Amino acid sequence: MSATPGSSLRTPRRRVAGLGSARSGTGHFWLQRVTALGNLILLVIALPILICVAGSGYAATVATLGHPLVAIVLLLLLLSVTMHMRLGMQVVIEDYVHHEGAKVLALVANTFFTTAVGLAGAFAILKISFGG
Repeated sequence: MSATPGSSLRTPRRRVAGLGSARSGTGHFWLQRVTALGNLILLVIALPILICVAGSGYAATVATLGHPLVAIVLLLLLLSVTMHMRLGMQVVIEDYVHHEGAKVLALVANTFFTTAVGLAGAFAILKISFGG
């Protein structure tokens, strides 16, 4: 049996095996689910803290947010939320931006934006925590 030009002897499944946009779809999928679960757990811990300080004055709020355990919970929540935000926007960009140059630019901007948001939030939390 000889193959005609342009045809392949491989099955359709074999032709697509291991292929994907970046060959990392499963890892990306699971990381997005893990950060979502982390967001949920950390939000359940952080929400009562934020509700308690909502009606407090400046000094009481700074004292509560300055506690090391509270600061750690807020930093972990911020890290998880910004990672989850970056992953979610990456999926949207990859699915809906079709021009390759615009897609790369949007992905880079997404990474820089989420990093800037995370660093600004971490700076604020650490500044309050260390009494600045």
